[in-house]
Amino acid sequence: MILPIVRREVSGPSLSSDLHPVIDRIYRGRNIANMDDLENGLKGLTHFNVLKGMPQAAQILAHAVVQNKRIIIVGDFDADGATSTSVCILALRAMGYHNVDFLVPNRFDFGYGLSVPIVDEAAKQGAEVIVTVDNGISCIDGVTHAKSLGMQVVVTDHHLPGDVLPPADAIVNPNQPGCEFPSKNLAGVGVAFYIMLALKAELQQQGHFEKSGLAPPNLASLLDIVAVGTVADVVVLDKNNRILVHQGLQRIRAGKCRPGIKALVEVANRDCAHLTSTDLGFVVGPRLNAAGRLDDMSQGIACLLEDETIQARMIAAELDALNKERREIETGMKAQAESVLEQMALDEGDMPSALVVYREDFHQGVIGIVAGRLKEKYLKPVIAFAHQDDEIIKGSARSIPGVHIRDVLDEVNTRYPGVIEKFGGHAMAAGLSLPVAKLQDFERAFVDTARAHMAKLDGNHALLSDGDLSSKELCLPFAHLLRQAGPFGQGFESPLFDGEFALLDQRLVGQKHLKMVLKSDGANEVDAIAFNVDLKSWPNAMVKRVHIAYRLDINVFRGQETVQLIVEQIEAR
Repeated sequence: MILPIVRREVSGPSLSSDLHPVIDRIYRGRNIANMDDLENGLKGLTHFNVLKGMPQAAQILAHAVVQNKRIIIVGDFDADGATSTSVCILALRAMGYHNVDFLVPNRFDFGYGLSVPIVDEAAKQGAEVIVTVDNGISCIDGVTHAKSLGMQVVVTDHHLPGDVLPPADAIVNPNQPGCEFPSKNLAGVGVAFYIMLALKAELQQQGHFEKSGLAPPNLASLLDIVAVGTVADVVVLDKNNRILVHQGLQRIRAGKCRPGIKALVEVANRDCAHLTSTDLGFVVGPRLNAAGRLDDMSQGIACLLEDETIQARMIAAELDALNKERREIETGMKAQAESVLEQMALDEGDMPSALVVYREDFHQGVIGIVAGRLKEKYLKPVIAFAHQDDEIIKGSARSIPGVHIRDVLDEVNTRYPGVIEKFGGHAMAAGLSLPVAKLQDFERAFVDTARAHMAKLDGNHALLSDGDLSSKELCLPFAHLLRQAGPFGQGFESPLFDGEFALLDQRLVGQKHLKMVLKSDGANEVDAIAFNVDLKSWPNAMVKRVHIAYRLDINVFRGQETVQLIVEQIEAR
């Protein structure tokens, strides 16, 4: 599908005469109002005490540390959950506390979050205090059960809460009612990092480190992990999150990251010194996620916790193999899903406002990725379902800007009670489960409800461009300047440019990627690549000129840097 390219409207005075005009235009196109909004030093972070529930959480954990109570961290089975868990474990160890372990529910046996069976498992491990990370805000039954067993529970989460909050001893979640923390976009790992900062401060205030003969740890050393989890969870990169990601990236580029992160970068044939925020989401994140999708996220956590380089490389290699397996499964499922949609389109004659796909043989660990791929292709909210057991199916939803998918599910649940068993999530992604017998009822309700939300959009999906680049800007110095202008990501999108080029050469690489040599007026030749092209249209020897939407990138091969255009859309001229 060829989308219209719309150039961003940029108004107002220049932010600073020190900025390159194109960089200045990019920032203003992302609603940056002044240079203070671009602060990327740690002093620009909002203080942890602004988070509601933080004093209570810090006091509970400090008491547990001083009294050597058994703490069990209960995480989630995605990259955000793995990084959140690792941050807590490593921070506690750095504070001299070792009576801690973690549990991550296996998605195939336990499902999501602090469930009753997971609480029982924690009890077997002697848990006196449970700390949830990246989950817990919707786990009413699990928290209630833990309290009945005499445990203290600290819930740390970032997902949107329901009408009823769990009866935890402390809840830290920027999205809970009454929380004045300005960044509602913290990932689970961001909340976990803030919790550890507060715990360190509380222990310092109590004189714990002096009494123990320990130096207070520098928790900034964990920001490489925080950066990975923040980008991998695709949360909005507001000012606070940009600081966390920038600081983490700086550590990775300087070679001061965890051995496991370095090993994951290396196994993907990337160089830490040239890593970008995009790489965190497309290189490191998927390899961590592969463990939770196909096997056990404990393997991903082990990689982040590992101190020895050789062992970290071995675990990273196993995660890379899992990721390759995940891609193969995903490719097959995506083809099946598209076949289902093609048949549906033929039967109904018109594509509905939202899409629901389900096959009995879908793998529940990959449905989120499949939903995301279909969402990108059809530009509609998509839910992909897979079997959880014989009676219950589990769905993963992905949405488009302007359609808040959790709100849609909440509306379905209100208007059609009894169809959805449980749900939760964000604006762009959500999860749910329901009886397989209710699937048709749910599909009708979901499509009907989503139709009203889609009708509020202008109907014109488009690629937002930051304009054209001149010949003097299609060069390495400007590409480096652009890279330093980040980090870019969700809600602070990577710069996208558009322009016309002469197409000098074109060939397929990797069976489905179009490698090109392009030339614009007055510029040198430049390499470009378009991934996953329509093989019915490309390569095309008849085409000599193209209009492309592209991102300016730096390709590093055998130590040599060259400019490369990453083509998002290509149209013959």
